[in-house]
Amino acid sequence: MYSGGFYPFESLEEHWAYWSRYVYINRYADTDNGTYKRLLELVKDKDYFVLTTNVDHQFQKAGFDKQRLFYMQGDYGLFQCSEPCHNSTYDNEKAIRDMLIQQTDMKIPTELIPHCPVCGKPMMMNLRADDTFVQDKGWYRASERYSDFIRRHKGLKALFLELGVGMNTPGIVKFSFWRMTAENPKAVYACVNLGGAFAPTEIRDRSVCIDADIERVLEQL
Repeated sequence: MYSGGFYPFESLEEHWAYWSRYVYINRYADTDNGTYKRLLELVKDKDYFVLTTNVDHQFQKAGFDKQRLFYMQGDYGLFQCSEPCHNSTYDNEKAIRDMLIQQTDMKIPTELIPHCPVCGKPMMMNLRADDTFVQDKGWYRASERYSDFIRRHKGLKALFLELGVGMNTPGIVKFSFWRMTAENPKAVYACVNLGGAFAPTEIRDRSVCIDADIERVLEQL
């Protein structure tokens, strides 16, 4: 699905037929296998904060406190102007469901193509891919809450728990967790990643790396 998102579709009608299915499956369909809820059970009584590159809203659907979440890379549930002519985002659930229901022959009706309410240009998903990504007021508020959380815990006992982070955008979670663990002698870095659990030598004595499936590990915890 991810690779298909970069395909040069022949028309906006075809583009949105694909993306409406993509977004519905990843954002609105009830597909959770219980892993997020198990994670919430483990941290709900802790002073936690979630920094995520995921854009599928699964943390909130599982019951995580919205004020303790920072969706760094965007949200499948939001549209933005493709220009972009302004820094606002728009809820897309009704539009996505209409596209899903009304599409035929892998195309949506032309009248369902979303357009910017300000400049009239086509809308696009609010996903970080280049410098057109819109960071709206909600994005900045979440960023400030995360920064404040890190400031308040500087030098204190802390666990930097990394779950399933790959090397697509390692600078957001993986590298920053390594750096903050190295800077704080009271911190521990933990990584659960099937086929990708490792830590640098500098923090090896304060790292727990588990090469296993996240669902299985949380079940055992």
